Amino acid sequence: MKILEVTDSAFAKYGKVVKGIDFSALLSKMEEITPVPEDVVYVPSVPELEALPVFGELTVKTYGELPIQIGYCNGHNQKLNALEYHRSSEIDIAVNDLVVMLGWQPDITPDFTYDTAKAEAFRIPAGTAVELYATTLHYAPCHIEEKGFRCVIVLPKDTNLDLDAPHAGGEDGHLTAKNKWLLGHPEGGLPEGSPMGLVGENLSL
Repeated sequence: MKILEVTDSAFAKYGKVVKGIDFSALLSKMEEITPVPEDVVYVPSVPELEALPVFGELTVKTYGELPIQIGYCNGHNQKLNALEYHRSSEIDIAVNDLVVMLGWQPDITPDFTYDTAKAEAFRIPAGTAVELYATTLHYAPCHIEEKGFRCVIVLPKDTNLDLDAPHAGGEDGHLTAKNKWLLGHPEGGLPEGSPMGLVGENLSL
């Protein structure tokens, strides 16, 4: 799969590089306290990360004073497996080099399928933060180093927490957590009952 850089003009459709914020303390704390499992782990909110001064800066500068959470997604992965989207931008900060596979929400068909042939891959260099727009389909990053990947995930508060009620039918049936709509791939190894929607190859680096 061809891997583009986030500085490539093709990335502008999906997001932008975040500038003017010092992430050094956040990156150091990630390396200090977060594990890198052989699979993938996602934690929506980590008090030690949210206690850092950058939490306030992200709240003000990137989310316009909305409540936010800082968590992480770490591990080893080289497949697409699924795509998700939110009603809000997501900020990803790469602790080490990693790749994200991205799609565009308007390419989802009326019956809520998405052709994986339309997805594109981008490398986020270590220390770089990107804003992924609400219309950007994404999922777990992919590692390009044997040690795996570490990625800070910043989202509006309560995103990806458990739902309060069941949802079914149309787009609502793809809501699997708060502010998280999911399209799974049949070969993605998702939990039983997860909503499907990806057609075509389960892309791999």
